Amino acid sequence: MTNHLRQSGTLLGFLAILVFFTIQLPDTFLTARNLINISQQLSMLAVVAATMTIVMVMNDFDLSVGSMASLAGIVAATLFAMEYPVWVGLVGALLVGVAGGLFNGFLVSIVGILPFVATLGTLTVFSGAAFLISDGKTIFGRDIPPAFSGFARGGLEMGDIKIPFLTITAGLVILVCWFVLEQTNFGRRLYAIGGNKEAAHLAGIKVKRLRLIAFGLTGLGAAGAGLMYAARVASANPTQGSGLMLDAIAAVFLGMTMSRQGEPRVVFTLIGVLILGILDNGLTQMQVDSYIREILVGLIVIAAVAIASLSKRST
Repeated sequence: MTNHLRQSGTLLGFLAILVFFTIQLPDTFLTARNLINISQQLSMLAVVAATMTIVMVMNDFDLSVGSMASLAGIVAATLFAMEYPVWVGLVGALLVGVAGGLFNGFLVSIVGILPFVATLGTLTVFSGAAFLISDGKTIFGRDIPPAFSGFARGGLEMGDIKIPFLTITAGLVILVCWFVLEQTNFGRRLYAIGGNKEAAHLAGIKVKRLRLIAFGLTGLGAAGAGLMYAARVASANPTQGSGLMLDAIAAVFLGMTMSRQGEPRVVFTLIGVLILGILDNGLTQMQVDSYIREILVGLIVIAAVAIASLSKRST
């Protein structure tokens, strides 16, 4: 009964938020234009949260995703400014993301440093690297190729509706993450590691290698989100991904409150992303100060972690 209330409570809260903003903003909230705008705004967070789920199923997490997103955007923009082709900038940024993620995985799985400590350290390393490469400046203007920034402005025409390419990209990433975690042996082994690392090791699962790969995938997702953000604003600066980490963790924990066993699931993480995005969009339209929104997100994180922790104790 308690688990049922916990699972349905988050969904009911989501519906309550929708009803509240629909009543308060009847002319602007539930319009096609605003819903598409929300999907585009959430695309970067959705990518980071979906790939963050991959490490969180193992009871790990990555605090460095925001600074990695910023670093990836800076790397790509720097390569663009050096007049390299667009694909070189994209590949370079994604490789940096994978390398950073693998470095996190090495520190956690091979060296044995706690994920909190390891990724807190790499958060500052990646952030410092972004400032070092960019000299602390924003890269924009003619250094950003139209072929790169144009992707974020483009979309798939479906009648009178234009679905942004950023939204489509996020949807594809979510689908891939769902398939990997729910439909493959790799995903099942990650869940086994999250259940009990020692038992997984004794069962023949290569725990260290899988944790390494999982962190690499999370780094790749963070870099991809950084590229999406840089394309959307046609610029890159060393702090542009700073808000992604807290929101991504909040989204995953919100999703965990809807899971029967309190485990991270990509579908539920997506609902967590929608809750945060719709809340932010509605409060912005109501002209609520940004610091109030930050307080609400922080309270949501605390509540979600507490509920997820209590649910695991009861199972």
